[in-house]
Amino acid sequence: MTHDELERALARGGKFVFYQYCISVLILTFKRPSDIYFVRAEESAVVRGLGFTLLSLVGGWWGIPWGPIYTIQSLWVNLRGGRDVTDEVMTSLLPGMSGWE
Repeated sequence: MTHDELERALARGGKFVFYQYCISVLILTFKRPSDIYFVRAEESAVVRGLGFTLLSLVGGWWGIPWGPIYTIQSLWVNLRGGRDVTDEVMTSLLPGMSGWE
């Protein structure tokens, strides 16, 4: 994607997001962020994160005590379309560009 294409996609409502997932192994529970994804305006950010949501539902809830807590937190983030990090990504990609500082 070129710089101009990225600017146009962002102007139409695209955004950079990451999702969370939770996995429990025996008595340990891990909450981790996904990679950062670019979601175009015409795409559903919730649908894009369904894999991480399902992973948390299957593998995260049963670790006590943090499994249910981290799973609910992950579901909250993912079902709201992920965590928007567009400003941070654009600041790191295009330092000095007006509007992204």
